[in-house]
Amino acid sequence: MGLKIGALARATGTTPETIRYYERTGLLPKPARTDGNYRDFSAEHLRRLSFIRHARGLGFDIADIRSLAALADDPDQDCAQADRIASGHLDAVERKIEQLARLRNELRHMVAQCRGGSVATCRILHVLSDHDLCTEEHS
Repeated sequence: MGLKIGALARATGTTPETIRYYERTGLLPKPARTDGNYRDFSAEHLRRLSFIRHARGLGFDIADIRSLAALADDPDQDCAQADRIASGHLDAVERKIEQLARLRNELRHMVAQCRGGSVATCRILHVLSDHDLCTEEHS
């Protein structure tokens, strides 16, 4: 196949800098070099980088992607570890969604209390000030 780094970057929607980073960290195997010392990426590099990019898009961290990629390299393994990794990530996403929902509700409440006027009577600033005092008192 023989892709240079720019072509691989375009094919996967990433940047050459990101490709070099994944190569340095071992997530992406080092490619062969041409006679001119250019990186010569193969179809396997394209597949692996697409895998990494998809996993990153789903929010997996580098350590989990490294583990998942190692599992993908040995298709005869039991997929229990992949399930544990994905389930753990799903749990973290669910917790984050709950936190964001609480944040949204608090912001909605603050904004709903705003009636305009001067800063001296701004309910948003008042709520934030009261919250800071309550937080400090409970620390």
